[in-house]
Amino acid sequence: MAAFLAAVLGWAQEPVVLDAPPADPSWRDPVEMAAVPAGDFLMGSNDPEADPDEGPVTPIHGEAFWIDRVEVTNARYGVCVEAGACSRPVGTAFGEATKADHPATIVSWTQAAAYCRWVGKRLPTEAEWEKAARGVDGRRYPWGSRFEPDRVNAGYTAGTAAAGSYAGGASPYGVLDMAGNVSEWTSSLYRPYPYDPGDGRENPAARGARVNRGGSWYYGAWYVRTTYRATADHMYRRIADLGFRCAMPDRKAER
Repeated sequence: MAAFLAAVLGWAQEPVVLDAPPADPSWRDPVEMAAVPAGDFLMGSNDPEADPDEGPVTPIHGEAFWIDRVEVTNARYGVCVEAGACSRPVGTAFGEATKADHPATIVSWTQAAAYCRWVGKRLPTEAEWEKAARGVDGRRYPWGSRFEPDRVNAGYTAGTAAAGSYAGGASPYGVLDMAGNVSEWTSSLYRPYPYDPGDGRENPAARGARVNRGGSWYYGAWYVRTTYRATADHMYRRIADLGFRCAMPDRKAER
């Protein structure tokens, strides 16, 4: 009974420490990545109706980085599983031929971080994720200030769509599905603002709830805003609405 409940609820006895194999130079993650330049942006929301944990609004300076234009799909994650470097997600959708181009879901934070490491990347920080989603002009949604249902897979639809299906919902940097489709893991522990990468929230070995962003097909307009914050324990797997994408530093910009 205990094993059955664990499978249903999506818990897995996984270590927090990232012990995935190092990047495999023989396989290059085929996804296109978008460049996000270095600079400042305002993180958070001063909307009086926003959740308390979305403020205070704070100027954040970030270095240049790259981020996957779409979520990691079943097909891409499956290569890591076949190589023995990633464990299989819990759920029947994974591996189905008709779902190959859909986001990999029911994936724990540890699994997501392990995949990104295996392909030579990492999970985006919460600050990176927000900047990639809204740019520097404070957008409420990746495309602008108003919710437009034809730009996003949200509002309790039939489930996930193929990654990148909603071209009209692109962020200022051309990143797709930053609102809706699936919520996305970030590297960051859930802690109050202002965001400070040096306060321990970016420690990959620390225990605690991690932030996920973007909302999903299951949620309405309020929950797919660029500043909405959700959390889940690193071992928790939501039911078919929590996935991820990877990021990496811009090494050329660092020189």
